[in-house]
Amino acid sequence: MKSATYLSIYAALLFPLMFASPAANAAENSAQQAVVVTGASTGIGRNIAERLAREGYFVYAGARKDRDIAALSAIDNIQGIRLDVTVQDDIDNAVKTVAAGGRGLHGIVNNAGVVVMGILAETDESEIDYLFDVNVYGPYRIVKAFAPMIIESKGRITNISSMAGIRSSMAYGVYGMSKHALEAFSDSLVLEMGTVGVRSSVVEPGPYKSSAVATSCRRRLAQGYDPEKSLFTDLANDLAGLCQGDSYPDFPQPDAVADSVLHALSSEHPNARYLAVNHQLQAEAMVRDVLRNLVEINSNGHSYDYSRDELVEMLDEALAEGSGN
Repeated sequence: MKSATYLSIYAALLFPLMFASPAANAAENSAQQAVVVTGASTGIGRNIAERLAREGYFVYAGARKDRDIAALSAIDNIQGIRLDVTVQDDIDNAVKTVAAGGRGLHGIVNNAGVVVMGILAETDESEIDYLFDVNVYGPYRIVKAFAPMIIESKGRITNISSMAGIRSSMAYGVYGMSKHALEAFSDSLVLEMGTVGVRSSVVEPGPYKSSAVATSCRRRLAQGYDPEKSLFTDLANDLAGLCQGDSYPDFPQPDAVADSVLHALSSEHPNARYLAVNHQLQAEAMVRDVLRNLVEINSNGHSYDYSRDELVEMLDEALAEGSGN
């Protein structure tokens, strides 16, 4: 917890950056498209914010810590704003800041997220509450708060999901639950927002350089996780080993995620869904998993299954529709 003195020093330094209103230059600012990016302090969110800024967007980059807000504000075309997606006051103040900026709002990028790892039968319910508060309720709160502005501009919404939103796995089941929920949220947004001219997309990244897993490991260790007390000995030991040292040194920067977001925000024909992985094997695993689910849905004993030829015809139709994007 930062001391009152520490906070007061940062407040004095940051006050002009956080509260100076650009409304006086509203006419000039209106020509520059504005985008809100949540969770922009590090990792995928930071990469997205910097990429959009380089492309000429004005980015309201959400962060929770004073030093991150200041660092973001030092970048051209970026204004760091205090934005914890679990705090309604932060969200309300962010709406006021964007409105005062005079640029309107072209896009929302819901990136803020956390990771919780654990065995489903042994994960405390409070951990699920913590995860869903950020990963599910967070995007819901942001879209609800900014809906009038984004509808007025007939803008774009992009939600950052995960491969886990398509294909869950051991020890990531709780995280996968939250990302599956975000996928459903995104699918409904495509339909609902489409009725008022807003285009919505979801991006599903693979593993990239990020502090999320390391943060999750620190949280588990601080809670005193003991694999020896688990009913799932081998899996628990594997999970504990994952948190020993730097387990992810070779993952690339999330440039492909930023590419997908840029396309979603700028293309005349944005995709409803983007898979942003860094290896062919990841893409293959996702496609095979979706196909496996299709086969199971189609061949489970009901009276309305389709033949192979009929499924291939459907696939060809879907491919033809997709090639028009």
